[in-house]
Amino acid sequence: MPTLTNILGRSTALTPSDRDWLHQLVGDWQVIADVAFADVLLAIPNGDDTFTIAAHCRPATAVTFFDDDVVGDSVSEEFTRFGPLVLADGRRRSMEIAGLFADLYPVVHEDRRIAVLCVASAYVGDRVSSQALSIYEEIADKLLHMVSNGEFPFDGAPTGYRHGTPRVIDGFVLLNEDGEVTFANPNAVSNFHRLGVVGAIQGSVLVELVTDIIEDHSQVEESLPVVVMGRAPWLTEIEVHGTILSLRAVPLYDKGTRWGAVLLCRDITELRHREQELLTKDATIREINHRVKNNLQTVSALLRLQARRATNVQTQAALDDAQRRVATIALVHQTLSETIDETIDFDDVFGPLLRMASDIAATGVTVHSRQVGSFGRIGANQSTALAIVLNELVSNAVEHGLPGGGNLCVEALREGSHLVVHVDDDGEGIAGAKKPGSGLGTKIVRTMVSGELKGTIAWGERREGGTRVTLDITIDE
Repeated sequence: MPTLTNILGRSTALTPSDRDWLHQLVGDWQVIADVAFADVLLAIPNGDDTFTIAAHCRPATAVTFFDDDVVGDSVSEEFTRFGPLVLADGRRRSMEIAGLFADLYPVVHEDRRIAVLCVASAYVGDRVSSQALSIYEEIADKLLHMVSNGEFPFDGAPTGYRHGTPRVIDGFVLLNEDGEVTFANPNAVSNFHRLGVVGAIQGSVLVELVTDIIEDHSQVEESLPVVVMGRAPWLTEIEVHGTILSLRAVPLYDKGTRWGAVLLCRDITELRHREQELLTKDATIREINHRVKNNLQTVSALLRLQARRATNVQTQAALDDAQRRVATIALVHQTLSETIDETIDFDDVFGPLLRMASDIAATGVTVHSRQVGSFGRIGANQSTALAIVLNELVSNAVEHGLPGGGNLCVEALREGSHLVVHVDDDGEGIAGAKKPGSGLGTKIVRTMVSGELKGTIAWGERREGGTRVTLDITIDE
């Protein structure tokens, strides 16, 4: 599928700076489409008097003329006739095709005409009142004139606007060079009334109205006066009496002289409240996860302490096994709580788990353990079950297969959702060890493998001597 980056990358006439400029234009041209009540298309010259449509912006204030995606398409024959002329002399051209009215403007960057902007609309009467329509048309002409002069988009303007950035349909205010309101649409008037401004705002200096309603204890962003005066293309927020208004200024220039600004505003009170609720819930979940982890570690410590005080060998062994299992669950839970994803990289879990299990089981002997291959990403539910299973297999291999020490290798073979794990030791082998399947740990392993992991497990002799346990499971995706 063609993208702006791909199309711009194919043009040899564009410099990296030109491409950045066009990316910034596309990221900020919604206001042009909205005040012009028109579709806006960016056409890139191919070097042979033909053009490719690199980007398309539909208006939020009118019905789009283009139902289908046109990005990546070639322009019409009529466009091909006028486009090169626009690039040659920088003058606007107009054309009409099947009821579609289109104006072509040059896109200028660093005193060079690098692309053509097409503003296309179908005539529709009674969109807004005649007075408002004339103002919108004037603003559209000013913005397109700025594009043709290389004054729009704004070089160095902050990017990455927050969620809730206002558009023309949210609230539109026109300011003169002194910050006085010369026009405000109904949505903008309602926004400022909710903020606490009383009466009409048209004919008033907006920064004075806003200053009068700011509470003494309110925290005001440093950029607020500059935005409300329309002096810089920045975004800010103001909160008064519990109402939060997002404000964005679009200064209007004519060959370097600022003659006014467009101020877009939006009531984002509910939006910010919902975001705050999500942050609060996130903090609560993190605190719960932290407490669960601490509780699991406490239970593990208590089991370890109880095992040390036990006088019966079998009781001590059972408590040690329980402590190890709880520690395994705690390790997986800690890893899961540190990410917002539904899956985790199981290699990050198994590395510490392998060291912990082999060290605890290898009492008084030396066991060299290592991992080969990668487990990949595994879901939260299966991660806990797989960790418990591998903990049991590693512990049994060290305790029963390597009572005098030796080598342990865990090999993971992952292909898509299919995972095969081999747990190999070079110890006594099955013949010299306790038969698999008779202990509690092995019963736990079989139950989890067949149930939660949807797989099979088998014990066998290694050709080189020792034991191989093969785990064959299906990972949920």
